[in-house]
Amino acid sequence: MSFNGPIEESFPTPADIDRSTVSHLQKGYKISARKLPISKSGTIDEMEKKLGIPVPEMIFGGNMVSIEHVTTGWRLEFNAYDALDRVDKTDRNMLKVAYSQEWSSSRFDGVPFSHDPANVLSREKTHEGIKEIVKPFDWSYTTDYKGTITGKPFELQKDNENPIPIELLKRPDPILFFEEVVLYESELDDNGISLFSCKLRVMPDRMLLLCRLFMRLDGVLIRIRDTRIYVDFNTGKVIRDYTEREDAFDKVKQALLSSGRLPNDLTIALRDPNQISHLVPEVSHTLESLTLP
Repeated sequence: MSFNGPIEESFPTPADIDRSTVSHLQKGYKISARKLPISKSGTIDEMEKKLGIPVPEMIFGGNMVSIEHVTTGWRLEFNAYDALDRVDKTDRNMLKVAYSQEWSSSRFDGVPFSHDPANVLSREKTHEGIKEIVKPFDWSYTTDYKGTITGKPFELQKDNENPIPIELLKRPDPILFFEEVVLYESELDDNGISLFSCKLRVMPDRMLLLCRLFMRLDGVLIRIRDTRIYVDFNTGKVIRDYTEREDAFDKVKQALLSSGRLPNDLTIALRDPNQISHLVPEVSHTLESLTLP
């Protein structure tokens, strides 16, 4: 399902959307970003109904970034709804917090914890009742969302022969357009963070868009999922680089210590994916590309 923009409600109005959308035209490409306040209850209720899962505490349903090739109408967009629609809506990938064992032993109020068959059955029935009330889903809001495409699809590269030209991006070219947009954020019931955000920069001959999921479940796991979109305006070459990184929380913490970080700096570093991404092992990587006329 493609969402492509905010669900209708009294706010944001079309005028709000227009005022909040900024665009830049560069050699036949229109690069846009929209930043609106956190979604209101009407949008949230409708979004949850359509998604079938609760949304994060901070959901920016009207926000988006997009790249459009004006001549052909090809478009790549990132928005909150489509990102959350890629979250696992089953209990297959549910994570447990670091103290889940203690919580599991005490979560059934009024049901004594013992191995008596009657009590075990009572706990199981209570657990079944909870499952009926709260549909299980990946509450870490981990998504493999790589953007919503209109038009020509990407093709998987053979042997990753055309990676993003990092050296060209390191050149001191002037930045003509820059935006950073948050799509959603959750504090995971005070157990960490799950943040999906996009950052883009446009230079005279090329641009780079980075959309990143950063998920840290304290004491358990750290995940970083990056989608990089590189566009060469002169050749029409578009590259999509998708990388998944993941490791145990304690291993990343130890890697920070081994790299020379002082213990007092660990908390700050563990909150910043830019400081730890190189320490989190890569578990998956794909390169795709297409050429626009």
